Amino acid sequence: MTAISILRRVTALALVLLAAPAWPVSPATPQLPDPGKARLSREDQTKLGLQAMAEVYKQMPVLPDSSPITQYVQRLGRKLQKQIPPELSWPYQFHVVQQKEVNAFALPGGPIFINIGTINTAATEGQLAGVMAHEMSHVYMQHSAKQATSTKRTVAEILGAAGGMLGGGALGSLARMGIQVGAGTLLLKYSREDEAQADQVGAIIMYKAGYNPMELAHFFEALAKEGGGGPQFLSDHPNPGNRSEAIGKEIRDWPPKNYLSDSREFLSVKKPASAVNAYSAQQISDGAKQGLWVRQNISNGAVPTSIRESVAADSNSAAVSDVSLDQIRPSGQFTEVHQDGFSVSYPSNWSTASGQNSLTIAPKAGVSRNAIGYGVVINSVEDTNTGSLDQVAQDLIQNLERTNPGMRQEGEIKTINVNGIQGRSADLSSNSPIQQDGRPMPERDWLVVVPQSNASYLALIFIAPERDFGALKPTYQRMLDSLRIE
Repeated sequence: MTAISILRRVTALALVLLAAPAWPVSPATPQLPDPGKARLSREDQTKLGLQAMAEVYKQMPVLPDSSPITQYVQRLGRKLQKQIPPELSWPYQFHVVQQKEVNAFALPGGPIFINIGTINTAATEGQLAGVMAHEMSHVYMQHSAKQATSTKRTVAEILGAAGGMLGGGALGSLARMGIQVGAGTLLLKYSREDEAQADQVGAIIMYKAGYNPMELAHFFEALAKEGGGGPQFLSDHPNPGNRSEAIGKEIRDWPPKNYLSDSREFLSVKKPASAVNAYSAQQISDGAKQGLWVRQNISNGAVPTSIRESVAADSNSAAVSDVSLDQIRPSGQFTEVHQDGFSVSYPSNWSTASGQNSLTIAPKAGVSRNAIGYGVVINSVEDTNTGSLDQVAQDLIQNLERTNPGMRQEGEIKTINVNGIQGRSADLSSNSPIQQDGRPMPERDWLVVVPQSNASYLALIFIAPERDFGALKPTYQRMLDSLRIE
């Protein structure tokens, strides 16, 4: 056969193949993406999550794992977790917070907390599964660890910031272990990119488990329309865009599937969930300052064995009560402390407690293991998103109000001069851990923000009951006047 004959046959065969009808190609089943790596090891992320988890049990009322509601949530969580390859999974655990408002949050390494308000608000099991899959995706993609380590912070610093995500009792945590109010939420609040990715990964987990991924979008949409408890959840989960459109586009080429309807368990758990003794964010904040939740969680067996020892250390904590001005009165003699690029003088009869990027100065009588009633908390705050001092001050105030329910701004943000450095000042009010007749006293908090370096600021929060703030203001002003940026 000549070369020309061979070429003609090959050409004819090619034409036949091109003319042949194409067989339909089945859409590919979606696969979870590579989560990438964080500079924080899996071991450190797991350890960090357990430490932050212990703080949750000190600051929030949590249903015991023996509760039928928690057991249902855990079974649903395990069903979702089975969709993740074991080599890429985490030691997920699921718990229910006795809080009325709709919210949910995930900690590094796998602990996930769902508010009872979220269970009550979910119209379908798919919506609840969607919220849980979304939170699981933040852990799967290691969003917190990646974002935190991108700022070159240590494990201890990240733990402080993680505490800032927990809500309630933030000032008390500052006194105990240097958790950063404002700084934590500024640095670790999920970005819109993280949220979009958690939606995408969560949709895959839902699909594999048999749930319609659009249920997640429907849940967010219902919250946005409803208002009330929704805004808190939505502020922690910023909208990456049109969720319905994005998720619909994501799943349109996936193989068709008959999605699961509500299970009998979901329908049967709704009634007891609505009857749970749930607390508002304000009540939870006040209870944390009094050491109420740590005692309740230990007594009802809610605290997991893995963190029981850590939580039990605070079980005898009590509110700061019956403290008079004479007991905490500052001396006229001052001493100086240097930390993290600044120095400040303080009354010699008060004490200091250093954390990563934070310093607490307070009289011993005005501090319990759960709260600080008198003193000042100083934090180094990073904010690379804005060069505006006004915006940084406003962001800090919003974060303080968000993590300390009941706290509110009084008056306008003012310009202040601190040793030749222009800063911003604002007055805040809240409930004090100092009790009178068994009730929290009104508290005044004075926030001062000054620039420290590029994208870095110092935030000082001077704290005292309203009745004593005037008497302490000269001392606080003297401390502020002594502040030096080094």
